[in-house]
Amino acid sequence: MPPAARRHGPARRPAASGRGVRGARSFCCMAAALLLAGCTGSPSAPVASGSSSPPASSSSPPADAPALHVDVVLDGLDHPWDVAQAPDRTLLVDERGGGFTAVLPGGHSKEVHADFGDLVALGETGLMGLTLDPDFAANRRFYSCQGMRSGSIAVVAWTVASDWSAATRVADPLVGDIPLNRASGRHGGCRLRFAPDGALLIGTGDNAVGTNPQNPSSLAGKVLRADPDTGDVAVWNLGHRNVQGLAVRPGSGQVFSVEHGPDRDDEVNLLRAGANYGWNPVGSGEYDESVPMTDPDIPGAVPAVWSSGSPTLATSGATFVEGRQWGVDEGLLLIGLLKAQGVLALRLDDAGTLRQQFRLPELDGAYGRIRTVQMGTDGAVYVTTDNGGGADQLLRVTPG
Repeated sequence: MPPAARRHGPARRPAASGRGVRGARSFCCMAAALLLAGCTGSPSAPVASGSSSPPASSSSPPADAPALHVDVVLDGLDHPWDVAQAPDRTLLVDERGGGFTAVLPGGHSKEVHADFGDLVALGETGLMGLTLDPDFAANRRFYSCQGMRSGSIAVVAWTVASDWSAATRVADPLVGDIPLNRASGRHGGCRLRFAPDGALLIGTGDNAVGTNPQNPSSLAGKVLRADPDTGDVAVWNLGHRNVQGLAVRPGSGQVFSVEHGPDRDDEVNLLRAGANYGWNPVGSGEYDESVPMTDPDIPGAVPAVWSSGSPTLATSGATFVEGRQWGVDEGLLLIGLLKAQGVLALRLDDAGTLRQQFRLPELDGAYGRIRTVQMGTDGAVYVTTDNGGGADQLLRVTPG
């Protein structure tokens, strides 16, 4: 195993820039149009919380699955949240408390200087989701999601220098006005991925406010679609609790979300326009977490593809495995597990129905909490741990 690259001290944070937060543009009209369009389809039958798929028992990995090699790419991190790999195979990783680090193809790591003067890192909220523009090779543009001192969660667009020395804000923010729980930072979301049609998808949390998930005028508890050039944003679907993962299935157009349940029923959902995924925590009080993740009283509430039951696993980032080198593991949906400390693998059929689930033994309990799993451009899967205390790692997983 090659030696891990190491961080040389914490990321530096310049003084606050005084930038304001731009509101979400054209939101109400676009949201209404998308939700109306989604409601014209055939609704799924409402169900109680849990999976709509035939039960798929936990099992061992297939006997012919490749053994996996796990190498430490970078250590000395503190709550790394997301990772993306550029076309030149440079890795970009962020940390919840603020900071970007680049790992160059030769293995050398360097701090990417950036302005985090307006960052709020509180509870579950901080610097969170990260993704590169589909045309990154030409425009050097990427996107991050963060808590803001102004009292919201925002998506910021950046460009990064060709030598990865510094990142500059170019849309500040691209999308603003995603609600932030100012008291605790609870349920801040926030995962970013690109849809096959070029829309920027934003998975948000409900901020622990009971009315947010079912309110189409709120950006909380939703999956949003944004124009990465203009920042125009609309609600794509609603009724989510705390979206921690988004995964686009190669060649299918399917998008899956991963979210945390309360004391049971973490979920994986197959997303569609206008759909309602049934989280409605109003109940008997302001935020009633005793209600089911998929409320059977909501007409057309869409059941989950997979549900953890009890106890929860604290599911997080997700990715689909690509490449023939993965053998029978190609096509699996991998999901990082925080509380359960590992990686869950789901085998889905073409329609998105669950057929098999198992844990990857090489990562099971060996590295602590797993925040993100992400397919790289080089055919490896990259993994971030989330244990804190400056002892976190970026891992590279490859098939034997």
